[in-house]
Amino acid sequence: MTSANAPVAASREAGGKLPGVPGGAPVRRVPRESSRGVGRRDLLGLGLAGVAAAALAGCATESVPVRRLRFATGPQGGPYHAFGRALAEAVTRSGHRLDVVPVATSASVDNLRRLDGGSVELALAMADAAQDALLGRAEFSHPVPVRALARVYVNYTHLVVPAHGPVRSVDALARRPVATGAAASGVHVIAGRLLRAAGLTGDRAVRERQLGLAESVAALRAGTVDALLWSGGVPTPALSALARTLPLRFLPLDGFVSALRERYGSVYTAVTLPAGAYGLREPVGTIGVGNYLTARADVPEPAVRELLHVVFDRWRDLLRDVTAGARLEPRFAISTGRVPLHPGAVAYYRSVYG
Repeated sequence: MTSANAPVAASREAGGKLPGVPGGAPVRRVPRESSRGVGRRDLLGLGLAGVAAAALAGCATESVPVRRLRFATGPQGGPYHAFGRALAEAVTRSGHRLDVVPVATSASVDNLRRLDGGSVELALAMADAAQDALLGRAEFSHPVPVRALARVYVNYTHLVVPAHGPVRSVDALARRPVATGAAASGVHVIAGRLLRAAGLTGDRAVRERQLGLAESVAALRAGTVDALLWSGGVPTPALSALARTLPLRFLPLDGFVSALRERYGSVYTAVTLPAGAYGLREPVGTIGVGNYLTARADVPEPAVRELLHVVFDRWRDLLRDVTAGARLEPRFAISTGRVPLHPGAVAYYRSVYG
């Protein structure tokens, strides 16, 4: 980890020096004579003074206000909102003087707009949307000073059609109704880019239906759309439930990764839906994009450090209902591309991992 964002090794104190003293001044020893003649009353007084000091310190700690952090997540029932609820509960149990309040939203783009407007302090966002916000392009009219705390997990792009339906390739989607994610969601961003890369524009454009995941699943089951696009963890519970009642086909998308990376950068990677997920007999190549836990630049550094302590202590709980088999490791977490780490995050990674 050699980038400016990466944790660096902490400096070591020189031997025989007193840590924290300018110039490394030696420890001043108390003359032996000063310890003579100290009676029981004096010791008792020192003990009472110590108790009083401890009590005052406890009062001072209790007087520190709880910092409230509003957290833009995603729609109720979705993986972002599940992550937000899990983090709020973990913070409450941790004893840190933080209060994380999940806020239901339309997800990535909506979250970053709220972060910019100041109605929330924290937000989850897909990496492509976060990079767009930072650069002030696509869905954002001006640069948003978003800061990353961690890359928490990877989304897998799902292009799902009925197994016995007429669609067997991406090209066959031309002029058909397709659920492309809710407006102001990260799914809708990647759906638009994928369809353009596939040449499904102009008179070959799909008939987009801007639907959230639950509505997309219902529409595919009812036959009012011929395909749905989704970006999320594996397995996504709503799709697993759908696969138990409707045989599904997952179309491969890894052939579009190079075109997306050429135009939008390294936020897109080739990943694989594993055999076994959703009843798949063979793995299916698709497009991966990271999810960032982000914050406003003005969130105090101590609050960020405390929050990340909880994230790394409880990552298994946070990811349990979001994506199976994922791990959260520092070398993964600091990989936030062009989105810079918050200074509090840099301080956390340096202090904990060197």
